[in-house]
Amino acid sequence: MIADRVSASEDTVRSLDLSVAHPARMYDYYLGGKDHLPADREAAEKVVEAVPDVPVVARANRAFMVRAARFLAGECGIRQFLDVGTGIPTSPNLHEVVQGVAPECRVVYTDNDPVVLTHARALLTSTPQGCTAYLDADLRDPALILDATELRDALDFHRPIALFLVAVLHFLTDNDGAHALVRSLVDALPPGSFLVVSHATGDLAPPRVGEVVDAYASSSAPLVLRGLGDVCRFFAGTDVLDPGVVRLPLWKPDTPPADVHTVWGYGGVGRKP
Repeated sequence: MIADRVSASEDTVRSLDLSVAHPARMYDYYLGGKDHLPADREAAEKVVEAVPDVPVVARANRAFMVRAARFLAGECGIRQFLDVGTGIPTSPNLHEVVQGVAPECRVVYTDNDPVVLTHARALLTSTPQGCTAYLDADLRDPALILDATELRDALDFHRPIALFLVAVLHFLTDNDGAHALVRSLVDALPPGSFLVVSHATGDLAPPRVGEVVDAYASSSAPLVLRGLGDVCRFFAGTDVLDPGVVRLPLWKPDTPPADVHTVWGYGGVGRKP
């Protein structure tokens, strides 16, 4: 089933307008990857020219994901993970982090992006004890995600699940009903589950951040910067863990955080009672 989905996505990608920049490939550029095209590089370079610290923000977001995953698998004992808005695989991927802590961890990746689907095989390299699966679905349709065979076959909804929404919600507009979509997913999770969110913010953002927003407006997805209050609203129905919803480098840092003032993104983890 996964192979069929990946094969079909390759046909879809060939029909895409590759002259339009794509956020997933732009993010890959910021992280120093190689899965981007000239249109992505051109857009990303304009972003970096306006705000040179964007790659720092991207790396801080990735590091936050790794710390949150390690914390949940290690200190919290979570063994099931749902990553919605996966993006292009960049090692370490979520399953590599959590299965490095506990090889029996089970991970379902979800994205509706044909660009990401072409890389899906890189997300299916599970340990023998664990499991990884890929689901082609849109965050804007939580029922499709929750009812999917791939999800139900991989995860046990009688046991806690960690839902990761990392650097994806800022590509949803208020017209998409972003907060209600997250609440729908959280409501479906068993008690004791966790919600992980990271989100770009306009709070204390650099003066030329408007040029960044403009660059994404010309790409295949807009960038919506939300303030701290709106980001905290995503955690409705959960108990937010210490240290709260904070700048990404300040969330349980492994070492004293650097470049905090240059990172205009929030992150947090909440537990469903």
